[in-house]
Amino acid sequence: MNLKHKPLLAALAIALLLLPFATDAMLGRGWVRIADFALLYIMLALGLNIVVGYAGLLDLGYVAFFAVGAYNYALLSSPQFGLHWPFWVVLPLGALLACCFGVLLGAPTLKLRGDYLAIVTLGFGEIIRIFLNNLNAPVNITNGPQGISMIDPIRAGEFSMGGEHQLFGLAFPATHLHYYLFLLFTLLVIFVSRRLEGSRIGRAWMAIREDEVAAEAMGLNTRNIKLLAFAMGATFGGLSGGLFAGFQGFVSPESFSLMESIMILCMVVLGGMGNIGGVILGGVLLVLLPEALRNGAGPMQQALFGKTLVDPESLRMLMFGLALIAVMLLRPAGLWPSTQRRRELSPDEMISHQEQDTVYDNSK
Repeated sequence: MNLKHKPLLAALAIALLLLPFATDAMLGRGWVRIADFALLYIMLALGLNIVVGYAGLLDLGYVAFFAVGAYNYALLSSPQFGLHWPFWVVLPLGALLACCFGVLLGAPTLKLRGDYLAIVTLGFGEIIRIFLNNLNAPVNITNGPQGISMIDPIRAGEFSMGGEHQLFGLAFPATHLHYYLFLLFTLLVIFVSRRLEGSRIGRAWMAIREDEVAAEAMGLNTRNIKLLAFAMGATFGGLSGGLFAGFQGFVSPESFSLMESIMILCMVVLGGMGNIGGVILGGVLLVLLPEALRNGAGPMQQALFGKTLVDPESLRMLMFGLALIAVMLLRPAGLWPSTQRRRELSPDEMISHQEQDTVYDNSK
């Protein structure tokens, strides 16, 4: 690691550790909870980035893996079946189960590309949601649209994250404790994604993304590599789903709609496909920006016009959509694209490379 980056990393680490306390003091505890959800969505976006950003497989049903992990945790750690399995067993089991569902989704779609793959994965996500919504008869498994409540909080031995704890004279509420746990898992997901990106498997995914026919002609087993992309992305989704269920204490099919899949995909595309830093940026913006618009649209209209002209919820979605359109027009590669995508989509870079090729040809 470059020595000049160490002070920056140390400052970033201190800022992340102090963030929940600073946010609580300046904005209120509700914004700490929003930061918790931001970390969950970052994990989801990094998982989808493996499928979409690295392997180039358009997946519109990614929220299904999130649902699998969440319901696995809910069923095994709630009064629904009378089971109260420990967190350290349920969470890896949910990630493994989501991984299996990822393989089940990937296996029949290996020959599909582009729009056809998007439609099939979209259908898969809706099938999972509809199953969860209707598996309450004739045998009640998921409690249908009412969802599962009274889910056990995340617990390590006798230490439960469902309440407030005192440490070194500081009070750590449940939202703060979950923030640090989610931050730990997010750093783990970033580490794994980083290692995968630079590995032989990561390079194989990118080869398939650029030209699957050429990759197969060069001897790559595209079938297994694509299945591995689905499996790895689904694993991160299941992990995030389990943490979500333990954090919320309640899950229902409404939390796993198509809009959630689209939102996660927007995080990847807006931030920069294939770039871990860009995906993190996209996740943070698309969680914080709508909440800021939700809370600020009403007071802003009152200050400007003396009354509320447009419902804050409608205005929030309108502004959110306009922001996405503006970014896609002005920054088609995303706010923080990978170096390769920047070269592909930037006219200046394309001209520069063409000039280099011309100089090289003339030199021969």
